[in-house]
Amino acid sequence: MFRLVVLSGFLGAGKTTMMVGAARALGRRGRRVAVITNDQAGDLVDTAVAAHGLPEGAVAEITGGCFCCRFEDLERTIREVVGRTGADTVIAEAVGSCTDLQATVLRPLRRFYGDSIRVSPLTTLVEPIRMAALGPASAGDRAHRAAGADLEYLFDRQLAEADVIALTKMDAQRGAGLAGELARRYPYALVVPCSAVTGQGMERVLEAWEAPEPAGRDLEVDYDRYAAAEARLGWLNARYLVDGAVPGEWVLAVLGDLSRACARAGYVIGHAKLTAQAAHGLPTSGVGGLAKASLVAAGVAPALDIPGPEGAGALRAVVNVRVGCSPYELEGLVTNAIRAADETTGARSSAESTNAFSPAYPRPVHRIPAA
Repeated sequence: MFRLVVLSGFLGAGKTTMMVGAARALGRRGRRVAVITNDQAGDLVDTAVAAHGLPEGAVAEITGGCFCCRFEDLERTIREVVGRTGADTVIAEAVGSCTDLQATVLRPLRRFYGDSIRVSPLTTLVEPIRMAALGPASAGDRAHRAAGADLEYLFDRQLAEADVIALTKMDAQRGAGLAGELARRYPYALVVPCSAVTGQGMERVLEAWEAPEPAGRDLEVDYDRYAAAEARLGWLNARYLVDGAVPGEWVLAVLGDLSRACARAGYVIGHAKLTAQAAHGLPTSGVGGLAKASLVAAGVAPALDIPGPEGAGALRAVVNVRVGCSPYELEGLVTNAIRAADETTGARSSAESTNAFSPAYPRPVHRIPAA
């Protein structure tokens, strides 16, 4: 018997940081932990970041769709990573645009595989910037945010089905009372302010994962609105070869230009993540010399999450961007941002692969109502 923890939360909520931080904390307690990343396409920043922070072989990924639509792949991948590592705990982060996980992932796992997999309460992450942009608003505010109504609906459904709401990035928090607001709006969930970076509140999160299975609650989900919310965002996963750049400087320059361009165009940023690592022999994986930057809103400065080495050299960069525009427009935005970063840093970049798209309509393999 091993434990499975599923993390949900909107794009940019900090799921990968939470996953790696929790895996390390559990490891210090003597637990053997593996993690699974998830995305609609390949070339995942999250996989590289998780591999950077965890032992070799402890990271697996599921691409080409969310857990609910790739349920058999999820079950098989869980068993493969447990068999490979001897893990007694698996933490899996769902795609940031996914909801209805209780009915389409957790309940099916409990029903079909409950004799070998102990499924923890569903933990949904939310961070202050996203709460301000997509959380509860006055009627007047909503009139100005009508264009993002489907995204607000998706954001609300993610929180409404949570057993545990982790209010993340508390080291950057400015607004007091967010935890109380969440507790009032979502009374069935345990709200835990926390930071996987500083460790604040993480003990309560880990304790919540050990709790018994909570009572089932059915969540009403309008799948047409759910699909519309996903389709509002253009998605781009790409891989570049970069020569002559300091990794941390280059990733910040790319996302800085993208932030300004989206602010000028009025585009919502779901998230933008970028890694650059030393391309020794140009491997397809590996974590040598990794730098990573992220962006969760237009018009703000990107964060350098992992600084990387100070010297310039040959790099492989992975780009994952979700922006409220068409895939065609998004590809142009990213191309222009990389060109601008090259001019700023003196680098030379060339695309290895680019995949710009909008997600398909979500069609879960299973959907089991609460008993």
